[in-house]
Amino acid sequence: MFFAVFLALFLPCVGMSIVFVVYMCFLCYATTTTTTTTRHQLNNQEPTKGVKEKGLSSAQLDKLPKVSGQELVLGNDCAVCLDVIEKEQVARIVSGCNHGFHIECADTWLSKHPVCPVCRSKLETELFDSTTETTPC
Repeated sequence: MFFAVFLALFLPCVGMSIVFVVYMCFLCYATTTTTTTTRHQLNNQEPTKGVKEKGLSSAQLDKLPKVSGQELVLGNDCAVCLDVIEKEQVARIVSGCNHGFHIECADTWLSKHPVCPVCRSKLETELFDSTTETTPC
């Protein structure tokens, strides 16, 4: 009887101790292996995230067309502030995709990001190049 009680109490403790030791060994192995692999990846590879692009300058922003709110074709909602562009307000049009925004909203967004806030199309540099002249032929 004493032997049965001893086995009933001792074997679960031994089993749990073995599971704990094996878990700690796996944890130690995973920690050291991941750190070594990560160091090699950082030394041999470029960062996965690209270099952040700078937005447009104020001179480039001035070259974007301005229209009144009633002249907007693709809708009168500003995607930056999510407010309606009133008919008497001045709006800025993003060339290429013709999306319209409040002047303040567009200037704030485009000074940080050179893409349209709605469709994410990149603003072409030819738009801002003053040396390029357009001819009808």
